[in-house]
Amino acid sequence: MKITDVNITLVNQQGGLIGFASFKLYGVFYVSGVAVHEKMDESGYRLTYPTRKSGGQVFNICHPINRQASKAIETAVFQKLKDVLNQGCEDAGYDCHQFAAR
Repeated sequence: MKITDVNITLVNQQGGLIGFASFKLYGVFYVSGVAVHEKMDESGYRLTYPTRKSGGQVFNICHPINRQASKAIETAVFQKLKDVLNQGCEDAGYDCHQFAAR
C-alpha cells in the first residue's frame, strides 16, 4: 500500500485528541480528517476515521477494510507524528510536553 504526503495538524490536547492526519493513497486518493488520539492507557496512539451524522444515523466516510491496510496507515501516520514531535512542536506553537511521543 503506497501512502504518501502524510501531514499532521496538532490541536490543543483535550480528551485524548491530539491532532488530525491527512495523506494520499497511491498518489490518487486524498484522505483527511483522520483523528489521532492518545490511548486511554497511555500506551500509544490510535486513529479514528471521519463519520457523518444524518437523521440520527452515523455513516462512515472512509476507513480501512482490513488489518493490513489499517496497519500500513497507522505506521505512516505514527511515523510522521513522531517526526513532528521530535522536530519540536514548540515551533508550531505547542507545548511539546503535552504530546509524549510513544
